[in-house]
Amino acid sequence: MLKRLFVPLLLFVCGLLAGLVLTGRLRYAEETTADTIATVASQQAATSTITTNVPDFTGIAAARIESVVNISSQTLEPRQISPFGGDPFFQYFFGDEPDLFGWDRQESLGSGVIVSQNGYILTNNHVVGNPDAEVTVTLVDKREYAAEVIGVDQWTDLALLKINEETLQPAPWGNSSGLKVAEWVLAIGNPFQLNQTVTLGIVSAVGRANLGIATYEDFIQTDAAINQGNSGGALINGRGELVGINTAIYSQSGGDQGVGFAVPSNLARRVMKDFIEFGEVRRGSIGYIEIAPLTNRLAAQLSVPDDRGALIQRMRRDSAAYDAGLRPGDVVITFEDTSVEDASHLLRLLADANIGKTVTLGVIRDGDLFEIEVQIALGQ
Repeated sequence: MLKRLFVPLLLFVCGLLAGLVLTGRLRYAEETTADTIATVASQQAATSTITTNVPDFTGIAAARIESVVNISSQTLEPRQISPFGGDPFFQYFFGDEPDLFGWDRQESLGSGVIVSQNGYILTNNHVVGNPDAEVTVTLVDKREYAAEVIGVDQWTDLALLKINEETLQPAPWGNSSGLKVAEWVLAIGNPFQLNQTVTLGIVSAVGRANLGIATYEDFIQTDAAINQGNSGGALINGRGELVGINTAIYSQSGGDQGVGFAVPSNLARRVMKDFIEFGEVRRGSIGYIEIAPLTNRLAAQLSVPDDRGALIQRMRRDSAAYDAGLRPGDVVITFEDTSVEDASHLLRLLADANIGKTVTLGVIRDGDLFEIEVQIALGQ
């Protein structure tokens, strides 16, 4: 009897245990599935948020592409084919006229930005080459125009062209002074003759100077890819406005490494205005002076509190600066009410000053601080 009851009882106990185990596993599986679903949903939400925060530039890019042109420039450069071309004795008898030795035709390719409906186009000086260059402008619809070189400016590496067309689509001007670090920008240009190409990035820095790219340096730095063919192209902000003229890349290999520079639109606009109004860029000057960077070592030797300021290294005696009392070895630390950060900063302040205005310079000489008043003249 006992034997008969034991077998069903054993089966009942085994079934009960199996049910408990199965129930536990199912509950664990349900909890695990619920946690997994919640995690995936959270990740998808985060990804969606990140994606949503990246602005859609498709409409802006489509509109601004029409404002960027291809530029081909050809210049004639003198070529010496005679082994005696640089010999003073040979030049004494035959002269050193380039025609005697021949010419090489140099071609440059780059980009430009339409800045007016009636045909004005901004680009880089190094794309054009020189004022006598033969320049061809190709629009996005493949129409080609011979361009007149209105002016070239080596100081800012800018050039202004004009084509005979009255129905162009210009890029609207933006205020480059309002740019902020990490703001989204588009670089539009014509790298390697691939027609209009758009790259996306952010503003990495503003007010970059002391790069050795140009004399007057106040660059926008961006990580939007700027290749050699992008030179002269457009830097566009999130509102579709022109905030810079793409100028150069920093590269050890010749390729883009995420460090590009553009001339701010406010500076480019001022250069263009001078070209149209005066035929040249008008800049302030206090005569011929050579300005050098102020290092910590020099600052200590010259009894200057820190390395902020600009060292006057050389000057001409017939300069307005010399007449006003400025001397080699002086360190200029203020310009009017503005602190002078470095040599490049002082150069920009002088160049931007109003012609004919008398300005006050704060100067340190032999540890003594004093002021010098000097009149701003038109730079030569």
